[in-house]
Amino acid sequence: MDIGQTTPAIVSGAGSGLGRGTARALAAMGAKVAVLDVNEEGGRAVADEIGGLFVKCDVSDPGAVADAVAKAVEAHGTPRILVNCAGIAVGRKTVSRGEAHDPALFQKVIAVNLFGTFNLSSQVALRMSEAEPLNADGERGVIVGTASVAAFDGQMGQIAYAASKAGIAGMTLPMARDLAKSGIRVMTIAPGIFETPMLAGMPEEVQASLAASIPFPSRLGTAEEYAKLAIHIVENPMLNGETIRLDGAIRMQPK
Repeated sequence: MDIGQTTPAIVSGAGSGLGRGTARALAAMGAKVAVLDVNEEGGRAVADEIGGLFVKCDVSDPGAVADAVAKAVEAHGTPRILVNCAGIAVGRKTVSRGEAHDPALFQKVIAVNLFGTFNLSSQVALRMSEAEPLNADGERGVIVGTASVAAFDGQMGQIAYAASKAGIAGMTLPMARDLAKSGIRVMTIAPGIFETPMLAGMPEEVQASLAASIPFPSRLGTAEEYAKLAIHIVENPMLNGETIRLDGAIRMQPK
């Protein structure tokens, strides 16, 4: 798909991190971006910066998602690009200090990361499927999910996070197959260790140690590098139904 002037796009979690980088990159190419985030301050700042639309949205809430999609359609037209970056991370072992993992906490991570991605993707896909094809292939839109290398080699204490991200990777192919007749492609990016707000809260020595563990390049990934891959996915019509690791060849150790 060509990202032309005024191509409607939605990016969730766009108030910071990978989502912010992607929203900026899409806007720089002329796309009209709807910025979705629960963080009103960060989301509005990004929307103002790129000339986009901010909609406060909890992706785990189907009603809030329906409202956000409707507002995006009203402002920019039917979205042709969706990049799911909204997510949370917690650290908790299955059993720790004599206590079982809090099931409510596990459910919260699944609700935001996995159900939130499904929720927004399915509702945007409905809108895309009703739109006119964009090219001779009959393409109507592209959906990008964000998993993590934790989906494949999750560390100790990442059981909820790893399960949620593995679910995103797992639903990529069936969603792509479901939407193939509508000309909608579905891909997922599985980032390694990236400069995000989640990582920024760690001590500098921990960040340096994590960066050194990446074979090459031995540094943290950037939001701009994530955005480059997201844009390539949108522009390359044969990328469909797959999860791409973006990780500098890292394989996470147990802890």
